[in-house]
Amino acid sequence: MPWRNKEASSPSSANPPLEALQSPSFRGNMADKLKDPSTLGFLEAAVKISHTSPDIPAEVQMSVKDHIMRHTRLQRQTTEPASSTRHTSFKRHLPRQMHVSSVDYGNDLPPAAEQPTSIGRIKPELYKQKSVDGDDAKSEATKSCGKINFSLRYDYETETLIVRILKAFDLPAKDFCGSSDPYVKIYLLPDRKCKLQTRVHRKTLNPTFDENFHFPVPYEELADRKLHLSVFDFDRFSRHDMIGEVIMDNLFEASDLSRETSIWKDIQYATSESVDLGEIMFSLCYLPTAGRLTLTVIKCRNLKAMDITGYSDPYVKVSLLCDGRRLKKKKTTIKKNTLNPVYNEAIIFDIPPENMDQVSLLISVMDYDRVGHNEIIGVCRVGINAEGLGRDHWNEMLAYPRKPIAHWHSLVEVKKSFKEGNPRL
Repeated sequence: MPWRNKEASSPSSANPPLEALQSPSFRGNMADKLKDPSTLGFLEAAVKISHTSPDIPAEVQMSVKDHIMRHTRLQRQTTEPASSTRHTSFKRHLPRQMHVSSVDYGNDLPPAAEQPTSIGRIKPELYKQKSVDGDDAKSEATKSCGKINFSLRYDYETETLIVRILKAFDLPAKDFCGSSDPYVKIYLLPDRKCKLQTRVHRKTLNPTFDENFHFPVPYEELADRKLHLSVFDFDRFSRHDMIGEVIMDNLFEASDLSRETSIWKDIQYATSESVDLGEIMFSLCYLPTAGRLTLTVIKCRNLKAMDITGYSDPYVKVSLLCDGRRLKKKKTTIKKNTLNPVYNEAIIFDIPPENMDQVSLLISVMDYDRVGHNEIIGVCRVGINAEGLGRDHWNEMLAYPRKPIAHWHSLVEVKKSFKEGNPRL
């Protein structure tokens, strides 16, 4: 019958006999087909069929499975996570070290296939915080806006400091015409109520002022005073533009003021007049054998008034920093209604000698407020990476161990990188 012939011939045409499947020619053709990526998905699905399937011999199934496994291994990439760096001490403040072992993908792979790549590699440099002062801030802070020439002399008979503004040189142009209309404001800090200023000189970048200004002040107070010169560009129809400023911390740096002495200073870039926030005196003492750092807060003077009464309720908070992270903080008592508080309180931190070059201290003078948040009056920083007096004070402490070293430090406005969240903490 026709249907019997069709049924009998159909299996023979679709499925070759078992002897043909086991022949070398058939196995060679099958190996060539395995090299074709388009057939890889089909073969992979075929392997998932029961291993007892009578349609696919056991040898062919094993050959297909071995080829798929080798193809998968060649596409794998190994990673080698780098161990994160941390300090040898302060273990309780730092996260646990993570140990990662390499994964063995088999010994039959070629050596070239196990080359590490950058995918998944931990890069510690990406997690390092930026320094307290960025490169942009440093470039602006050190930007010079010309020079100014002035002289100082003290009149002992009238107990008056005579400041003579002579001239300025190479000022930047602030007007569209390529010139400026400069004048100078003079303060003898910390008193800002007595403000004196020169005449305005029109359309010049090299003005000659030659004007004298008198500040009545006792001679014994001169060591605690600062000379502040602010250079402005006059504008008739809008706010005057600030060109820069000069702050002379030590009036006796050029002479003893008994005779007139001419001084040249670089005008430092500034967008607004610096606010005098006051000063703090504290001492530093380090005992290497005990690993103990003692900061003694002595007193403050001329603090900025934060309350409507014209006074403040100041206290001092000291934070121990390690690579930009705050490890500990301690604070003094609160002094009520004063701008010149006296503390004489010691604050102690335990720091091993090998970690002294990794830590710094942030000293914040705060104004206590019963209602609302406590306000920051000003801050200063000491440490190996601090600037100016903060670095010098720290190095002097390390050079003379077991000896208290005291200095006055000027308070500055808190920067964004110094903020530590809620100041009431």
